[in-house]
Amino acid sequence: MAYIRDRHELLTGCQDNSPWLPETDFQYDFIMVYGIDDEMPERIRKYREKGYVIHLMTGSAWGEYHDYLNGQWDGENHWDECQTDRHGKKIMHGVDVPYMCPTKPFSGYITEKLKPAVDAGAEAIHFEEPEFWDDGGYSEAFKREYEAYYGKKWQPLHASAEARYKASALKVYLYKRLVSDVSRDIKEYARSRGKEIKFYIPTHSLVNYTQWKILSPEGLLIDIPTVDGCIAQVWTGTSRVGNVYKRNYNERTFETAFLEYGIMQELVRGTGRRMWFLHDPIEDNPEYSWENFEKNYLKTVAASLMHPMVHNYEISPWPSRVFKGVYPKKRIVKEDIRGVRIPEGAKPIPRAYANRLAAVFQMLGDMVREDSGFDTNEAKFAVFMADSGLYERTYPDTVLHSKGGVEEMNERFISIIKKKREGIDAGCEEEELFRKIETDEAYFNDYVTSGPFPQFFSLALPLLKEGIPIRPIQFENLSRYDHYLDEYDCILLSYEWMKPQSESEHEKIKQWIQNGGTLIYTGDGSSPYHKITAWWNTDKHHYEEPAEHLFELMNLPLESGVYAYGKGKVVCFRIAPAVLSLTSKKTDAWVREIIKETMPEHSARNHFIMNRGPYRIIACMDECRISDPVTIRGNFIDMLSVDFAVISEKIIKPGEIAVLRDIDAPGKEPAILATTARIESMKNDESGCEIVLKTALNIDVMMRLTLDAKGKKVYAKDETGEIRDVEYAYDSVSGTLFIKFESTNQKTTVAICE
Repeated sequence: MAYIRDRHELLTGCQDNSPWLPETDFQYDFIMVYGIDDEMPERIRKYREKGYVIHLMTGSAWGEYHDYLNGQWDGENHWDECQTDRHGKKIMHGVDVPYMCPTKPFSGYITEKLKPAVDAGAEAIHFEEPEFWDDGGYSEAFKREYEAYYGKKWQPLHASAEARYKASALKVYLYKRLVSDVSRDIKEYARSRGKEIKFYIPTHSLVNYTQWKILSPEGLLIDIPTVDGCIAQVWTGTSRVGNVYKRNYNERTFETAFLEYGIMQELVRGTGRRMWFLHDPIEDNPEYSWENFEKNYLKTVAASLMHPMVHNYEISPWPSRVFKGVYPKKRIVKEDIRGVRIPEGAKPIPRAYANRLAAVFQMLGDMVREDSGFDTNEAKFAVFMADSGLYERTYPDTVLHSKGGVEEMNERFISIIKKKREGIDAGCEEEELFRKIETDEAYFNDYVTSGPFPQFFSLALPLLKEGIPIRPIQFENLSRYDHYLDEYDCILLSYEWMKPQSESEHEKIKQWIQNGGTLIYTGDGSSPYHKITAWWNTDKHHYEEPAEHLFELMNLPLESGVYAYGKGKVVCFRIAPAVLSLTSKKTDAWVREIIKETMPEHSARNHFIMNRGPYRIIACMDECRISDPVTIRGNFIDMLSVDFAVISEKIIKPGEIAVLRDIDAPGKEPAILATTARIESMKNDESGCEIVLKTALNIDVMMRLTLDAKGKKVYAKDETGEIRDVEYAYDSVSGTLFIKFESTNQKTTVAICE
């Protein structure tokens, strides 16, 4: 029955470093108790008493690991293992909390620190964020690892494309090694204690890590047998980061989140491993208003629900900061010491938003649906991403740069978006910057490697804005799965920001095209990383860029044009993808050509509609060729309304999202259609209906259910015996009953009877 489930299904969970609190007791399935400090066993004990399945989470790249750094652990000082940039500055996560270069001793330390969590009864370990910053790679520890791995002297990363590419590959290897060693060793320890334990990796998306220039073993996680799955750490803080579409730098939260969640599902697709999609009701930046938090949170939720292969969710990281915090706050940053100042007007979470969150949390536990899909059946599009894209996000000093370099360009983009958020006209500043990017090679190089990540978003955004649900897919999976591409009709590829790892991958692409697929290749051969020593230019091969090998396999010229090959075709654009973002004219021409060659009957649309069983998730985008609202008619519950309103029509304007639920015809058995509380049990007989439920303090229990309740009354009593004041109303048109009363964070029995 909807909303009634066993906690060990692990459909919803959250992470928190706070002890159990009644204000955050939302009755999700499992808690990831955060941190491996001395208080961790007591936090575990308390959450277990409250009925939660217990997991443990800690950082892999950073944490409160001072006993290791300062020598108390093994008598050796380990500060030289901190990630360090070219100027000798340590890369920090907070006060005295550096990002680590993961050495073998560090792996052993982490394993030992995790053992008490196993002993305390944790059923799973979440080893979050294996991250090595692109700016790092200059510490003494990294130099030692470089020389041991490559058998040659370390080279400064900024000196050449070759040096940076090699260093980046090593950074990824080191974190893969750490994850492999710790997951293997902690599982062996658990077995020695007669236990089995799961091991998961919470990680940002490949879209975000590439955009933010953070190295991580994303695709390689699939190759680690002791990793049981991942959490997709996608939230407003990653998805609102600006990108460029038609010469306009701006936030595009829904579109970016759609792409982020899309690539994350590729880490488990076909493996049987588990993936949770994360959402955050606020974000790490505390300076936004509650209204801004809510609007962007709902966009990420809608984006995640567009990917029905995943139906598990982390409902909130740090719920204590959501439901106990006040916002906005002003950040104070000085020499890596972060604090906050609470300005006048800051307030706790509005009751309406808290109730809406409680409703979404429960709805997310009801998303296990076989009958899911978009409302259209057009050609299926994908765009390749690769871990190698992480390796070449920074151009070496040998490439022409502007005087201020990428750092100054990023500052200018940040200035532009801040003005837009505040309603200040930034048009002249933005136009001046784009004019320089268009006309100056040095500025264009800096743009390609800047925060907006234009080489990728210039490919993905134009098709999303056409209403085509293009999905990022993992290039390396070509070598893992024989039929990885079979479900797609058209795939976009560029080697201007990523590289193939072997020629066998080209054989797979060639076969897919031959069988009827359409490849859209966009690239001009300008990337300096084409010149690194690699398979396409060594031994028997002497290609200037890897695309030459792919096109030669098919006996096609690497020139702009449309070419038939077998049952499929290749559409080639000899242009750097980033150029597409600089003008509407070039973007539109590129899209028109793709549509003409792949789906000529396509009509532009500005929205997506995903059907998941009784749910309809609708997102209407702005900046599209059409700007009409979307109108949905039927018999629905508006799942995001304050009272689970029954509606016959919903109008969704550009920039808005909606989640609706079809109302089933009332039957003999009642069905709960929407709720803010976890439903523990429900029974219905001739004497009436009885429902047992529970949710957090300071939340209104609200519920709408199908029930022949005309003339009946509703009573509620919590486990202390206190009678609750209940509001209720029966809607005879829809045959649904709405119930509302204030939660006491006690298990409460609701009775519906004569």
